[in-house]
Amino acid sequence: MSTVIAEGSGTTERSLGMRVNGKQWHAQKKAFRPAAGLTSYEQRAKLRVAQAAMKAKEKELKDEKEAERVKRIATIKERREAKEEKERYEKMAEKMHKKRIERLKRKEKRNKLINS
Repeated sequence: MSTVIAEGSGTTERSLGMRVNGKQWHAQKKAFRPAAGLTSYEQRAKLRVAQAAMKAKEKELKDEKEAERVKRIATIKERREAKEEKERYEKMAEKMHKKRIERLKRKEKRNKLINS
């Protein structure tokens, strides 16, 4: 095992010598430093702010997608209701006079406005 140390003009090689246990094929171990991986409070705070911003953006996108889905469902329901109502009036038209159906339509619309 040897390390290369860069100096001003050239490189010199410094030998670490033989390992005490004789297992030169193993990687060299470094000193245990429990505080080596710790980050400063400022870095943790920045990371927290960045994660909060990312979560807010994700929530915003998810809410937009959900609103679009709800809007699409509402338009489908409105179309179906309109179609059913039209079919109902067509069935009534087979049995009743046209003027009477128009009166019923107006009456039902008034009731819808009052009830809603």
